[in-house]
Amino acid sequence: MLKILIVSPTYQGIGGVARHVQGLVNFLKQNGHQVDVISSENTFTIPVRKLKNPSFMISSFLKTRFMKNYDIVHAQNPPAALALKGVHAKKILSLHGVHHEQVELLHGNTVGEVAKGFEKHALGWADTITVSSKELYEHYAKIGYKVQYLPNAIDISSIPTGVDRRYEKQVTYAARMSKEKGILDILKMTEKLPEDIHLLLLGSGPEEKLVEKTCKNKKNLHFLGYQEKEKTIEIIRGSDIVIQPSIMEGALSYTRLEAMACKVPLISTIAGGSRDALRHLENAYLVKPNNPDDLLNAIFELMSDDKKRKELAENAFKTVQEYDWKVIGKRYLKLYNEILNGS
Repeated sequence: MLKILIVSPTYQGIGGVARHVQGLVNFLKQNGHQVDVISSENTFTIPVRKLKNPSFMISSFLKTRFMKNYDIVHAQNPPAALALKGVHAKKILSLHGVHHEQVELLHGNTVGEVAKGFEKHALGWADTITVSSKELYEHYAKIGYKVQYLPNAIDISSIPTGVDRRYEKQVTYAARMSKEKGILDILKMTEKLPEDIHLLLLGSGPEEKLVEKTCKNKKNLHFLGYQEKEKTIEIIRGSDIVIQPSIMEGALSYTRLEAMACKVPLISTIAGGSRDALRHLENAYLVKPNNPDDLLNAIFELMSDDKKRKELAENAFKTVQEYDWKVIGKRYLKLYNEILNGS
């Protein structure tokens, strides 16, 4: 039995990092290992957008200094990495995106430069670095880091089976209401979306007010806000299409994985981990980022072709089997044992 400490800025909710940590913790516990988690849900943070991660960094670092006798300490993304310095154990840092680029997109160049400097230090504190996409692998290998590729995973057997279909033609977006997820392209696209095609928007985030305002002016746009995982999957299952037009994405997102596992056809940009799994007109319909017209045309094309939607969905279901925790979890255990044995 291994004793493992996982440090993550978030553990609850439907965000990608949170979902990854939930799945990893469940897999490890089911396989007889002891797992503790430090996250913003059980550690002091300042609930202000630009202060939440910095305050978590400090509080998690202080907390780990009093926690001993772990075999592995596994930090998720650079904001959790400072905690690696507080414990004596083998140390892993998992990267779910290029952190400073995401910070720059959301908070501007100055904050992005600060994040870039911290990220460089954080990478040096880990014994092993993992990345969640081949694109990230290429990025960090190119600048001289030794990294291992371990993608996001999903427990297919535990996915809820309920169906929530509200409209005859139903399209769903389920992700953060933030510009890097492509929500502004979606809002632009809806200016030309026919009234008989209903778009359900699930999630929360900095562009939430703009989304709400846009939805008030169109009868076929429905902002549902944050939804629990079970309800989100029920709506996905009840939809004709799921759209994910991200501009920037670290890993193959959980909404994509869930759509694939629910046999719902996916319209997606190639961003981050999406390029590792998705093939145009084979298991998904791929569009260019920052292109609302491409997104709209893809919706038109799939809505008018039942056979193609079914083909994409069936092929995607075959692909997603490779991303089950039964497969990816074993790779994490192999990594843990390798670094403990010095290999």
